[in-house]
Order: sequence, then structure tokens, then C-alpha cells
Amino acid sequence: MSKMTLGSYPHMLGFEQLERLLERTAKSSEGYPPFNIEQTSDDSYRITLAVAGFSEDDLAITVEDRQLVIRGRQGDDGSERIFLHRGIASRQFQRTFVLADGVEVGEAVMENGLLHVDLTLSRPETVVQTIQIRKG
Repeated sequence: MSKMTLGSYPHMLGFEQLERLLERTAKSSEGYPPFNIEQTSDDSYRITLAVAGFSEDDLAITVEDRQLVIRGRQGDDGSERIFLHRGIASRQFQRTFVLADGVEVGEAVMENGLLHVDLTLSRPETVVQTIQIRKG
């Protein structure tokens, strides 16, 4: 049995990149830190990550190749603390969100251990193009 790809469909031209995007997204499904995605209006979204224990300096937000990448790394405070129980995660993380064309990253706000990242969708105008046919 052969694997069906988007390139296998003759009416879907140029969608090979979408297939690679779906495969890349499926591979990045780690569960830490937990997050919410909410639609705040018809053209805007908000991603909220639970980053308790991280400060603004421990976090980095970048857009790389149409992906929103949020990284967290806590610095070592240098103290020799002895934990009897350690249930609060302090590991580094990287969370990746694939952005569609037209999605722009707005501001990021840290509030009560939650990192909010706002996104907006700019809808392009519909363009109708007429192609002239010439004699061959």
C-alpha cells in the first residue's frame, strides 16, 4: 500500500509545503508547559502558556520560518537548597506553533505566572486576475 500525499492529488498544486508543515507539527506534541489557545475576535487569537516559576528574563519568543517559538530556561540561582519534595517543574522547554500566512505576532504579556501572546490575522484582499490567451 502506498502512502497518499498531497502531491498525489492533481488539483492541489504547490501544497507540498503544507504536508511538511503538518508532519513537523505532529512531531512537536510534548505536553509541557500546558497552554490554551483562544479566539479573542474574528481576526485575533491569544496563546496562553502556564509558566509558573519563570521570569520574563527566562523566556524568549521568536518567529522562525513561519513558526512562533517560545523557549524557557531558568537560570541556576547558585544556592544549595535541599528539597524534600520537588513537584514544581524547573526544566527548560521549547513550544512551537506553526503560523499560517497572514498571522502576525503582537505583544506578549506576563501576568500571574501566565504568558499571553497575542496574534492577529490580516486577511488579504481578493484579487481576480484575467489571463490573456494569445495565438500560438
